[in-house]
Amino acid sequence: MAFESIINITSQTDFEAKALETFNYQYKWNTTYRQFCDYLKKNAGSVQQVDDIPFLPISFFKTHKIISGKERSVIVFSSSGTTGSQTSKHFVQDLEFYKKSYSKGFQYFYGAIKNYCVLALLPSYLEREGSSLVYMVQDLIVKSGHPQSGFYLNNMAELRDKLEKLEHSGTKTLLIGVSFALLDMVEQYPLQLRHTIVMETGGMKGRRKELIREELHDRLKKGFGIDRIHSEYGMTELLSQAYSKGNGVFETPPWMNVKIRSTQDPLSYQPIGKTGGLNIIDLANRHSCSFIATQDLGKVNVNGGFEVLGRFDHSDVRGCNLMML
Repeated sequence: MAFESIINITSQTDFEAKALETFNYQYKWNTTYRQFCDYLKKNAGSVQQVDDIPFLPISFFKTHKIISGKERSVIVFSSSGTTGSQTSKHFVQDLEFYKKSYSKGFQYFYGAIKNYCVLALLPSYLEREGSSLVYMVQDLIVKSGHPQSGFYLNNMAELRDKLEKLEHSGTKTLLIGVSFALLDMVEQYPLQLRHTIVMETGGMKGRRKELIREELHDRLKKGFGIDRIHSEYGMTELLSQAYSKGNGVFETPPWMNVKIRSTQDPLSYQPIGKTGGLNIIDLANRHSCSFIATQDLGKVNVNGGFEVLGRFDHSDVRGCNLMML
């Protein structure tokens, strides 16, 4: 299935048809996923609707090579983790799928990237190799074409000066950063922004005490002088992102969907508004696994958006908007 077929999804019926086709493809070509499905007595014959599709626990990305097809991976993305902890690995066969997914996904919510100056404050990600977030943001920086776009590590005074100049010129700017670094920024250099979108990617990475989203956003709004903080929801194991424009509710692009599984029975689903585990369908993840049971807790609202409310107990702490209640 070409990516163009995925991004041209126009209805729930179309999405479900492509999800079923993707399941059949991955059941055939992904050995680990097929073994998992067989253990649950689910196969191509018994899966007739999306609710029948098994979701692979995200922990499998730490212990198995999750890949669909016979092609070799061209790049391996890895998750962050505490010292000595086992990290997830995402073996990516087709970088064009990833590039098109994040480019089209951003455009779907925010318009053309070339309309922005992109500033990235991602120290914990820049300090290691294999970050899919750094890969995405680096490409968005290039695609923006703005001469002032770029990464910042710990040079926050320089970032402040850059933001002030961009604000003075009325330049439309995207500042994307990990939560602890954005907090460090506003504590040292509070600003009054009018032309800048501030987008947090979550995670204190062990640098600060974890905060609930409301407290984090209140501090950032006050420090940046703005009325809303945007958020990005993504992870190493996915090739697509969801975005929140400031209300704590994430929206997905047409090729991505979220279902809420029961915390008591992982094979059943919660009704709208009830809390449970987040199951992610990411059709861009065709060459890996498109059906992933995350360790995040959340709920879906009546409009199809979803909230992230925390994590299951005893799960690893890492980024991607995982702020515990």
